[in-house]
Amino acid sequence: MPRKKIRLNSFQIIIFAFVVLILLGAVLLLLPISSKSREVTPFNQSLFTSVSAVCVTGLAVVDTATHWSVFGQVVILLLIQIGGLGVMTALGSLSILFGRKMSLSQQNTLQESTSSQKRGDIVRLTIFIIVSSLVTELIGAIAMMPRFIIDFGGKGVWLAVFHSVSAFCNAGFDIMPGEYTSLTAYAGALDINIVTMLLIVIGGIGFLTLDDVRKSKWRVKRYRLQTKIILITSTVLIFVPSIYFFVAEFNNLPIDKRILGALFQSVTTRTAGFNTLDVSAMSSVGKTITIVLMLIGGSPGSTAGGMKTTTVAVLFANAFSVFRKEKDSHMLRRCIDGQTVKTANAILLMYLTLFIIGAIIISIADNMPMSDCMFETASAIGTVGLTVGITPSLGILSQMVLISLMFIGRVGGLTLIYATITVANKNISKLPQESITVG
Repeated sequence: MPRKKIRLNSFQIIIFAFVVLILLGAVLLLLPISSKSREVTPFNQSLFTSVSAVCVTGLAVVDTATHWSVFGQVVILLLIQIGGLGVMTALGSLSILFGRKMSLSQQNTLQESTSSQKRGDIVRLTIFIIVSSLVTELIGAIAMMPRFIIDFGGKGVWLAVFHSVSAFCNAGFDIMPGEYTSLTAYAGALDINIVTMLLIVIGGIGFLTLDDVRKSKWRVKRYRLQTKIILITSTVLIFVPSIYFFVAEFNNLPIDKRILGALFQSVTTRTAGFNTLDVSAMSSVGKTITIVLMLIGGSPGSTAGGMKTTTVAVLFANAFSVFRKEKDSHMLRRCIDGQTVKTANAILLMYLTLFIIGAIIISIADNMPMSDCMFETASAIGTVGLTVGITPSLGILSQMVLISLMFIGRVGGLTLIYATITVANKNISKLPQESITVG
C-alpha cells in the first residue's frame, strides 16, 4: 500500500523553517570555536541564544561580547539577519538569485511570512525586502563607523556592522566592551543615538509600509489604510511615552542626555532591546509603561515582534464604536472588517494570557519578584530584549518559558495555532442565538 504523502500548509512550513534554523544555530554555538574560552557552551545556553537571535529578541543568558568568539558572534549575526528578514523570505531570495521559478505553494508561504495581501506581487516584494534591508544596514554601518573606529580602532568596523544589523532587525544584541552594557557608554552620543533609533524605526514599521511609501512618495492620500494606521500609531507610541520618560524618569541627567535618553527609551520598546540608560533603575510606573509598549511591539511584515501596532489601533477603534453604540468599527473614514476585530481581540487575549502565565511560572520556579518576571516575559513575547537583569540567573525551566515566549512572539501566536489546527469547521448550520450581559 503506497504511503500517503504528507503535505504541510504554509503555517506549518513557516514554523518548521524557524525550528530548523534555531536548532542549526544552537549546534553551531555549541562548538568550542564559538566561545572565547574554546570550551563547549552548555546546550541550554546555546539554544537560548539561538532562539533569541532568530526571534530577534536580544535577551541573553551569557554576555554576547565576553562569552562568544568572533566566530560565535558571526553566527549570531547571521541568525539575526535571517530571523529579521524572515526565514521564508531568505529562502525565497535564494530561489530568485539562482533563477528558479517559485511554485504556487512557495508563493503562498511567502505571502503568509511577509503578511503580504497580494500573492502575485510576492517576487517583487521579496527583492525589495532584501535590497532595502541590505542597503539600509550598510548606510547605518557606515554612519556608525567614524565614532566606533575612533574609540576602538579597526575593531570599530565590526562593531558598526554588527550593531547596524542588530538595530535594523530590532534584535538588541550588542558586543560592546564589558558585560551587559548595551549602548550605555553612548548615552550622550548624538550620532549613535540618532542612527540607532532610525534603524529601529525603519525596521519596525514594516516592509509593506516602506514599499507603499516608496511607491506613493509624499502623496499621503494614496497610502493604503494599513500604512496610514501604522505611521500614525507608531508616531504616537514613540513621542507620547518619551514625554513621560523625559519628565518623570530621567530628570537627574543633563538636558542633552535627558532628551536622547527619553526618546531612545521610547523607541527601543518598539521591540529593539538596546538601552542607553539603566532600565532596572526606572520607577515602577516607568517599568509598567515599558511593559505595555513592549507588548504592543512593532508593525506587521516588519523585523519586529509583539502584538503589532495595527492590532492595538483596531482594538481602540472597536472600543470607540462600542462607546458610540455603532454597529461597525471605523478608522480614517474606512469601515474595519468584523473578522479583523475578532482576530485583534483574540491576539490581545493570547498575549496577555501567555505573558502573565509565563511570569507566574518564573516567579514560582526561581523565587523572583512578580514585577521583574512580568518585565522579562513581556520583553520575551514582544521580542524586545530589554531586561531588569534577572535573565542570566534564571534556571532551566524559566529559560524554557522565555524560549517559548520568544518563539511565539516572533512567528506569531495565530501562525502557531493555524499550524496546529488545520481542519476548518465545516458545520455551516447556524446555532440558536441568545444574549448575555457583559461589562
